[in-house]
Amino acid sequence: MAELIVIRHGQASFGADNYDRLSPAGHEQSRLAGALLRARGWVPDRIVVGSLVRQLETLNSMGYDNPEIHAGFNEYDFHNLLHTRYNGEVPDLVMGDRKTHFRTLRETIFEWQDGGLAGASESWLDFTTRTEDALATATREGAERVLVVSSGGVIGQTVASVVGAAPKMMMTLNLQVKNTSMTKIIFSGKKRFLHEFNATPHLDSPEFAEMLTYS
Repeated sequence: MAELIVIRHGQASFGADNYDRLSPAGHEQSRLAGALLRARGWVPDRIVVGSLVRQLETLNSMGYDNPEIHAGFNEYDFHNLLHTRYNGEVPDLVMGDRKTHFRTLRETIFEWQDGGLAGASESWLDFTTRTEDALATATREGAERVLVVSSGGVIGQTVASVVGAAPKMMMTLNLQVKNTSMTKIIFSGKKRFLHEFNATPHLDSPEFAEMLTYS
């Protein structure tokens, strides 16, 4: 059976004017992830990445190039969802305080899943449909080892879908996903099986333990 490894992007720039770029730590996390795959002799014969800067920078710092671009692997637009929820007046605490930010993230996604946030740029159904299309594209015939770089929400939704979990499990998984973690899915045709979730073997040694991040 073929293997799909989905990497979450490296640490982005939380709290900065432009979140969509890697921090110095994010580049180093990505470099270590790529080095580990090469040390294991795991060579992808298909590479797919979303179109977000932090995803593309992760792939580049891993040492890979010439990917297929599929916007279905892009993260949901949380800023748009927040602006829809708060009618354009998002409290400063939501964007500046990490604990408040992630609590609000969970609440907002649950409301979105329940059909709320009318007027958002993307509905929950649109999100699940395009993530499934992205997964189908990545796992189409013609490759035995597929590397994908994506984001936490997409990874959470992908895993929830593969194991047949309830929709709200997506958010539980999303908030667990570590930067540059590796989620492995075994596939054959349309059959998909979760083999490994959220692993960070490249950061497991004491030397790199402080590099473990979630945003």
